[in-house]
Amino acid sequence: MTDIPRAGFTALTRAQSPADLLSLQAAIWPDQPLLILPTAVQTHWGLDKAVWTYAEVDAEARRLRGRYDAAGYGPGHRVALLLENRPAHFLHWLALNGLGVSVVPVNPDYSSQELTYLLTHSDSTLLVTAPERLAAVQPTCQAADVPVVTEIDPLPCPAPVTAPSGPVDTQECALAYTSGTTGTPKGCRLSNRYFLAWGEWYTAQAGFVGLRPGQERLINPLPTFHVNAMGNSFMGMLAAGGAQVMVDRFHPKSWIAMARETGATCFHYLGVMPAILLALPESPSDRDHAMRFGLGGGVHPDHHHAFEARYGVPLLEGWAMTETGGAILLSAVDEPRHIGERCLGRPDRAGPAMDFRIVDDQGQDAAPGAPGEFLVRAAGPDPYRGLFLGYLKDEAATAAALQGGWFHTGDILRQSDDGSLHFVERKKNIIRRSGENIAAIEVEGALSAHPAVAQVAVLPAPDPIREEEVLALVVLRDPAQDEAELAQAIIATASQTLAYYKVPGYLLFTDTLPTTATGKLRKADLAGLAADPLAHPRAHDFRALKQSLRKAR
Repeated sequence: MTDIPRAGFTALTRAQSPADLLSLQAAIWPDQPLLILPTAVQTHWGLDKAVWTYAEVDAEARRLRGRYDAAGYGPGHRVALLLENRPAHFLHWLALNGLGVSVVPVNPDYSSQELTYLLTHSDSTLLVTAPERLAAVQPTCQAADVPVVTEIDPLPCPAPVTAPSGPVDTQECALAYTSGTTGTPKGCRLSNRYFLAWGEWYTAQAGFVGLRPGQERLINPLPTFHVNAMGNSFMGMLAAGGAQVMVDRFHPKSWIAMARETGATCFHYLGVMPAILLALPESPSDRDHAMRFGLGGGVHPDHHHAFEARYGVPLLEGWAMTETGGAILLSAVDEPRHIGERCLGRPDRAGPAMDFRIVDDQGQDAAPGAPGEFLVRAAGPDPYRGLFLGYLKDEAATAAALQGGWFHTGDILRQSDDGSLHFVERKKNIIRRSGENIAAIEVEGALSAHPAVAQVAVLPAPDPIREEEVLALVVLRDPAQDEAELAQAIIATASQTLAYYKVPGYLLFTDTLPTTATGKLRKADLAGLAADPLAHPRAHDFRALKQSLRKAR
């Protein structure tokens, strides 16, 4: 047994894909849990089991792989997965990955228009969904001419496609859509090597993380269509012989109880989670858990120390992007962590190796300690090893992101005297709400569809719970109209084409919007309004409506 821990980590060096790593680890840890559900979540999904061992996941993935193989699926095909936070998401992904098929994870909150875009832009040949979702997505799939099936339906035969060439580890494994500044989400092509890099990062960590082979259980409430749950946590646990504890969503009141029930030893978080947990009444059971660390980002500076003091577990702030994955990931995994300062740790203490620069607006290295845009690349002869393969059907955006041999993150960071990196702000026109990246230009387009809107500007407003909320500033074509009724109508129009979280939580009417001499909007001049939207007499609060939209979908 002395060789098992070493073999459990070194299997990663032999794997060419996630499915390959699963098979290698199933031979080492056959009876070790890989997927675990709390009892309440098992009941919620109506599943007949709460624990899948490595051997069981491998066997079920091979069974599903046989079904897809018999139907004609193979390299070059893409299959969209709308399976929510169910174990089925990983089972179908690993089955398809074993055939060289790329998967397209689908946000279950997408509107029909957003789903249509994803299916057509990705050239998906099939959508696999849960039985409860079938009726809702069938009309959209029919209109997009994409077959849709549940897990038990017969599989339609796909049209032949050209198989990709090159090594297995550089072939596309998944196509993840992320918000950009061009109005429509970008499809990030992610390779097998990209996913393996998440495991490489996690198993290389020391300090507060220091994964123990075969012992860790990571509870993650984040959605499986995000690379955090699908890549970072799942691949980290798979590489370490650990288990992923799956929940349908974040349940604040039962969070500690779920962690205790499942034996969770660590967790992933967004800034909204510590804020909500701190708002709960204190309980003697707050520290009754086995969690050693939490890994995430965006915790409010005022909440960081308070959470650690109350719940007895360190929150390790980090930074990552869909495009950079585990190849370029920062986290304050040891001291000094500079609690409350959005400290991302020291990159020289968090393998695998990476190179970075902090540059000013002219692309020159910023002065020591000064903020600037964060540029990154993998260390060594291949600067893009483990990074994304590029944006699907958008060579210009790919070239711009990788300009000069560096990936341009669009985030502003600074480096302190001790070498620690600190997050300052985002350079891109992006709103960050409860972990979701929202392109302001996409929301502006949806609001402009209403005939009463003459001009619109969308920007972030600070939110103590969700980090930021969507704020829309609207100039009307006819100022004489009833603003309360009109605000409702504009929001109703936007909600028809936007996922609920993208809909403005605040709508504020104004007579003019500030512009430059060339007619470009000066959003910096609107910072005062964004700081406290409801202080404006023409503001309308739609935050409660957003929650009702979420429940309705």
